[in-house]
Amino acid sequence: MRRIYLDYAATTPTRPEVVKAMLGYFTDAFGNPSSLYSCGQETKGAVEEARGKVAALIGARDEEIVFTSGGTEADNFAIKGVAFANESKGNHIITSSIEHHAVIETCKFLEGRGFIVTYLPVDKYGLVDPDDIKQAITGKTVLISVMHASNEIGTIEPIAEIGKIAREAGAYFHTDAVQTLGHIPVDVNELGVDLLSMSAHKLYGPKGVGALYIRKCTGLVPFMHGGEQERRRRASTENVPGIVGFGTAAELAQPEMDGETERLTYLRDQLIKGLMERIDHTHLNGHPLKRLPNNVNVSVNYVEGESMVLNLDLESICVSTGSACSSSSLEPSHVLLAMGFSPEQAHGSLRFSLGKWTTEEDISRVLEVLPRIVAKLRAMSPLLKSHR
Repeated sequence: MRRIYLDYAATTPTRPEVVKAMLGYFTDAFGNPSSLYSCGQETKGAVEEARGKVAALIGARDEEIVFTSGGTEADNFAIKGVAFANESKGNHIITSSIEHHAVIETCKFLEGRGFIVTYLPVDKYGLVDPDDIKQAITGKTVLISVMHASNEIGTIEPIAEIGKIAREAGAYFHTDAVQTLGHIPVDVNELGVDLLSMSAHKLYGPKGVGALYIRKCTGLVPFMHGGEQERRRRASTENVPGIVGFGTAAELAQPEMDGETERLTYLRDQLIKGLMERIDHTHLNGHPLKRLPNNVNVSVNYVEGESMVLNLDLESICVSTGSACSSSSLEPSHVLLAMGFSPEQAHGSLRFSLGKWTTEEDISRVLEVLPRIVAKLRAMSPLLKSHR
């Protein structure tokens, strides 16, 4: 039976073109980019070429891109870097209650070091209200961090509007764009951000490499110390094959974006429509319109998400419940709880995330299999019996 992969928000397969571009930098062109001789300068040139490709995808300058080990490091770098560099100006950070754990946990760490963090509420769709940000800003606010789009529910936040508020307040503004890069337009100037986190493996690049956009003149201290790589902003020998792969994935994403957005939006809407029609007591989580083109997150009442995931896997269909970073936890999604869901409702969520190799046949297969699984699980469910 052919495996149907519908968890592209967790990770994506590396494109063959990306693998091909990387291969030579594991063997022939293996030099250290910090070396002065030709073998090192060859790889340094490859790193700089990739930097330009990533910068072009977000409308940035090449020198504003710092390569990291992934999105989590980029989030840590942005938040800790700005916080510690600006302690003399203030100790207040504003973020949302539905951020990725890489942001939430970093903010909790800073709270233990004397910083004050405001976790803003969201509405029933997972949207942050820009007016709440205005109200939360104080004279000590140094950083605002709100994700571009939720990795769980797909809601796209009003980042450009928040960016204007941050500029007027004189606070730095960071956004985690890991889920949006290469999938919807991301322009740092239109969004008005000072820092933006990225990850290669969410847009058909390799794992273990990401980047942080740092607007020129943004005050932050290095997150890692050691050598003078990345213009003294991020020590450690560069992951040359990974960076080359990231650059290639970014270059391939741009011309395909409009077509993929249209195709995936169609498939997404077909899946939503089919689930609502075929499985009663099911509702869509996240904003119905302001959402990523590939994201479908639903709550199926009276059934646990983990049970549905495991039963779908037996049918060779890969989906998730909540985000990949918390899938090993039995705790309900902090995102859904922040949106007002009960723990019982949050436990019954499923996330389908579509991608480059998703087909109409895949959607049809899910709509054939899942209603049968839900009916079987509900027949055994104490949740449904207690409801009755």
